[in-house]
Amino acid sequence: MATWRRDARVTAVQRLGCAALAGAVSLSLTAPLELLTVLAQVGTWHCRRGLRRAGPSLCRAEGVRALWKGNLTACLRLFPYSALQLAASRRLVILFTDELGHISHWRAIMAGSLAGMVATIVTYPTDVIKTRLIVQNRLEPSYEGIIHAFYKIYHQEGLLALYRGVSPAILGAVPFSAGSFFVYINLDKIWQEPIVHFTPLQNFINGCVAAAVAQTLSFPFETVKRKMQRIKRPRVLGFPTMEQLMSILLAWLTASGRL
Repeated sequence: MATWRRDARVTAVQRLGCAALAGAVSLSLTAPLELLTVLAQVGTWHCRRGLRRAGPSLCRAEGVRALWKGNLTACLRLFPYSALQLAASRRLVILFTDELGHISHWRAIMAGSLAGMVATIVTYPTDVIKTRLIVQNRLEPSYEGIIHAFYKIYHQEGLLALYRGVSPAILGAVPFSAGSFFVYINLDKIWQEPIVHFTPLQNFINGCVAAAVAQTLSFPFETVKRKMQRIKRPRVLGFPTMEQLMSILLAWLTASGRL
């Protein structure tokens, strides 16, 4: 059982900035590994001869900068994602806290998982754009940037294309949270000492182990999500474009005498 307390040492903006900055640095350092993972998940030609040769093959074909394709999108996504996750988490923690200000570890993890789902759904289009930018050839791009990719996907494939694969992304949060929870509730048994006595090195190892277990359990959902994000389908008839919606609105305002 834990107690919910507000940390007055830092403001919400400072927490958000620190989380976003740390995430951006982490993403930039691990971007080549993330890129190779996505390419392997979607099954591009770079990974047909194994991941060890995928990186050199990609560099020869598109240059070294290709190892950071989509990284800017991932970094920019951190700011709204972190803000939404922080805001939703604070609301949910307060909701799950009892009258005495206590909250169980299970409820705290549930609150964090639900907050992550909210942030994932709202910022999901940027994840689709990141995958498209990673998969495309940097020297012969289909998308010239984040804004162009957003416009082109929406214009050619419709609004739903920006949320293609969101279902496995949400479902994957369940084993991800369960794996993290399983590791953290057994930390005292693994180290054979109370959690409050853990050293910074032990906490670092705990985070790595929890992330590895959670990622392994949720990885099949992640693979399905990436494959769905890569699919390009023409806009389904019946879904009007933004231009058509504006034309309909303009015609209605004109006919009703409001213009």
